[in-house]
Amino acid sequence: MRVLVTGGAGYIGSHCVRALCAAGHEVTVFDDLSAGHAAAVQAPAELIVGSLGDRPHLDAVFSAGRFDAVMHFAASIEVGESVRTPLRYYQNNVANSISLLMAMERAAVRRMVYSSTCAVYGIPPRTPITEDMPLSPQSPYARAKLAVEWALVDSAAAWGLGFVAMRYFNAAGASGDAAIGEDHDPETHLVPNVLRVALGQARRVQVFGTSHPTPDGTCIRDYVHVDDLADAHVRALPAAEPGVVRFYNCGTGRGASVREVIDACRRVTGHAIPTEDCPPRAGDVPVLFADASRLHRELGWRPTYEDVDRIIASAWEWHRTHPNGFGDRAV
Repeated sequence: MRVLVTGGAGYIGSHCVRALCAAGHEVTVFDDLSAGHAAAVQAPAELIVGSLGDRPHLDAVFSAGRFDAVMHFAASIEVGESVRTPLRYYQNNVANSISLLMAMERAAVRRMVYSSTCAVYGIPPRTPITEDMPLSPQSPYARAKLAVEWALVDSAAAWGLGFVAMRYFNAAGASGDAAIGEDHDPETHLVPNVLRVALGQARRVQVFGTSHPTPDGTCIRDYVHVDDLADAHVRALPAAEPGVVRFYNCGTGRGASVREVIDACRRVTGHAIPTEDCPPRAGDVPVLFADASRLHRELGWRPTYEDVDRIIASAWEWHRTHPNGFGDRAV
């Protein structure tokens, strides 16, 4: 298929681009590079720099590309930042997604794989989380993601859009060959921040919230390897049949606490990694891990990285060999 990947220069998007190309798809990346990296987009994929809010440019891209499908990753992603600047998140994540959907409708492109999040569930009544549980997002970030899901459902009914919404859990790790990996500015994700301490780029790692209702008081998350996420997205592409609506959780089905992740980083790197206990962040949910049995059953997907140490080892190889990430930011 000819696939337009929005946000394909970002962390998860760039890994999906590589997986799509390896599967034989023709890939064009559309990214404003506000958070992504041109160097993360590798041949044979083509990079077009632009904004989803630019209707004439978007229409020109669709007209020239004659795409069969869209994978939509472009979004702001930080929960805490969304609490401080909610309108930015509604603009970038909701309004720009609507702009994309309108361009797709005009171009008669009716297949989308959407990068959603487990955060739409909020505080679940039980774990593991299944797709039919109540949706109760706890942050502007999560509410914006859910708003786009609603827009997708309504578009499916109105003009035949077919979509797969991937509600994935905590992406981690780097490509198996350490060619691409995680490089955010600022970096707020746990694994790269822990590894920064091992690299000598920070004195200690902050642990946000130590009195949650969990065995060690820290948040529990389901860490899924970014290459496994990419594989799930490639499998989802043919399932995004026009008029068909699908939602999938994408995770390993096992949770690891913040302290357990830090201990795993100590094992992998051989560094002591001091910590500093801090108050919890607004919008954080104590426990999130997936029941991904629907994804297993319907798309035949299973994670190949099921051990947290293996996930962290791949991240460590990327950060160890690329201590300044892609090298396109001030250091």
